[in-house]
Amino acid sequence: MIYTVTLNPALDYFMNYEKISLGEVNRTSQTQVSAGGKGIMESRMLSLMESPTTALGFLGGFSGEYIRTFLNEHGVLSDFTPIDSLTRINVKLKTEDEETSLDAAGPILKESDIQAFIQKFENLKPDDIVVFAGTIPKALGEDFYERLIEKVKIKRASFVLDIDGQKLLKSLKSHPLLIKPNREELEAIFNTSLKTNEEIIPFGKKLLDMGAQYAIVSMAGDGALLFSRDAVYFAEGIKGELKNSIGAGDSTVAGFLAEYHETKDLLKAFRQAIACGTAKAFSKDMPTREFVNEIYKKVEIKEISINGN
Repeated sequence: MIYTVTLNPALDYFMNYEKISLGEVNRTSQTQVSAGGKGIMESRMLSLMESPTTALGFLGGFSGEYIRTFLNEHGVLSDFTPIDSLTRINVKLKTEDEETSLDAAGPILKESDIQAFIQKFENLKPDDIVVFAGTIPKALGEDFYERLIEKVKIKRASFVLDIDGQKLLKSLKSHPLLIKPNREELEAIFNTSLKTNEEIIPFGKKLLDMGAQYAIVSMAGDGALLFSRDAVYFAEGIKGELKNSIGAGDSTVAGFLAEYHETKDLLKAFRQAIACGTAKAFSKDMPTREFVNEIYKKVEIKEISINGN
């Protein structure tokens, strides 16, 4: 089973405009409501790829119930911890030129909520993978991921980190199975500017030296790099119409895990990662399985470095 953990899920309300004028009434041409959160998006893609997955986290109020129902209707198993606080609602504003996200604060959590959630980790098995994705509500404290990672390690299961910044670096010593920073996040982590593959490679390798088992560095339309202990691989960017970049990175992680959990084949997992991430970016919402398969055939991967040579 692949468990995804979304500690701060959201009901995402998308609103499309030709243009937005601040201080005035703006009338939308199109709206859409969806279950938001990195782990939730990953479980949606895992379910699409017919990989066993269960979404974990906290849900409360009418917005939380909407998310639970939404996932159920889309065939995604979930085992969220119920809370009294309202699950946040985020507003996503989109015009022809840009996207703006108005994100709400996280929920209020009681100690009993937290303990009920932690208890779910007692059921982990050694072949399970847990994906920790996104932000942490303030009520849980900055070290909450570290606490959960210890639970995973005790059960001899694997975990993946889909978080950014210093929280990611701090957790590398626990040897996550996979991390997936994009180029901008890698630049922020190491306080540098990275333009070419040759500039990125030393920092990708450094992530492995710090503890990650595998790392994918995504570069949007410029492709992606996969780092392993033995080699570095590059997947060319695939040309197409960008329709919705939200969730593309999450879908990349899900695509990798769907294949790796089943076959342990690293290159097939990387190919599936690129296919899922690209298909998501080229779709208004979730792609079809057929579209993912179509993109999969277009993925080109080459090895660009072996053992540092």
